[in-house]
Amino acid sequence: MTRPILGIETTCDETSAAVLGADGATRSLVVHSQDVHRIYGGVVPELAARDHLMRIEPVVTAALNEAGIERRDLGAIAVAAGPGLIGALLVGVTWSRASALALGIPVIPVHHMEGHIFGPILEDPDAEPPFVALLVSGGHTLLIWVPRWGSYQLMGETRDDAAGEAFDKVGKLLGLPYPGGPAVSEAAASGDPCRYGFPRPMLKTVAGLHDGSAAAAPGDFDFSFSGLKTAVARTVIRLEQTGAIDAERPHLAASFQAAVIDVLAGKALAAAAVVGCRRVLLGGGVAANRALRTRVRGGLGRRGRLFAGSPRLSMDNGAMIARAGLFRLQAGLDTPGLEEAAARVGIPGMVPWRPGQREGTVGRKTLPGNPPGRDSQ
Repeated sequence: MTRPILGIETTCDETSAAVLGADGATRSLVVHSQDVHRIYGGVVPELAARDHLMRIEPVVTAALNEAGIERRDLGAIAVAAGPGLIGALLVGVTWSRASALALGIPVIPVHHMEGHIFGPILEDPDAEPPFVALLVSGGHTLLIWVPRWGSYQLMGETRDDAAGEAFDKVGKLLGLPYPGGPAVSEAAASGDPCRYGFPRPMLKTVAGLHDGSAAAAPGDFDFSFSGLKTAVARTVIRLEQTGAIDAERPHLAASFQAAVIDVLAGKALAAAAVVGCRRVLLGGGVAANRALRTRVRGGLGRRGRLFAGSPRLSMDNGAMIARAGLFRLQAGLDTPGLEEAAARVGIPGMVPWRPGQREGTVGRKTLPGNPPGRDSQ
């Protein structure tokens, strides 16, 4: 394909459209974030779907104008078809299919989390496999070994709350505005992360994996944040009863954030050590957390590499969807399970990771339009 591709993202509460050239270069990106959910302290699915209906056409028009092209210039449309809020997904998928039919061009359904894997390469051409991908958002926490583009091995996932969801819930417990992630991080900046010894759920499962003194087992890289959230809730209740909650709010935020980062970074770094690849990619809204980036970057050392997009490209956006769609189109890969909008669906082609594999030396398949990265491990 030599013509531009349009990317559409409507999985939750961002309506986004982006235009990428056939070489993968971003030519435009427009994101409309819905503010109405702030007054409810969380996303209301029906309101999200209605807002997408009103915004998708003007957002697409703005993206096309920014790119300086007409609709007839497009060669394909990539759309996030799942997972996400079904009403929101249907808006994007229906609009994309109707538009592609009218224009006589293909539509490429994209898995939302695969889009996050492609986010960093939009800004950094070296962000190519092999790497361990830590994807952390409001609905997902995934640890994936990516030896090459399109090849995904699931090392771990959350057993209950996702990391982003835990941030939102703790933010609400602390009386902070929605979304909780940025608000908790801001409050934590002036707090003492050691004031409260909140638990580090399931972190002990990776003890000894960093230095090879222990062997990995199934489930070692899974996550759980519900117990941590409960620990914070109990502490908040106690402090409210004593009238000390206002003074302790920054310390609670800092202690909670430190616990989450210890778990996320600890698991990601252990996974990198086990597969023999000192390269980690961060994706999803929580990937914008500076403390998390700092911890992972420091743990990788001077010979390691951390790939993480700017905050705008870490959040949900149409550019990452277009990039993933472009890869699948050029590689001739289908997206099974995403023929229609799907609220819950696995990343196409993802298989369980088997302990004992060390594949850090696997060669990369360079994306069309991107030069090979300089570092392989």
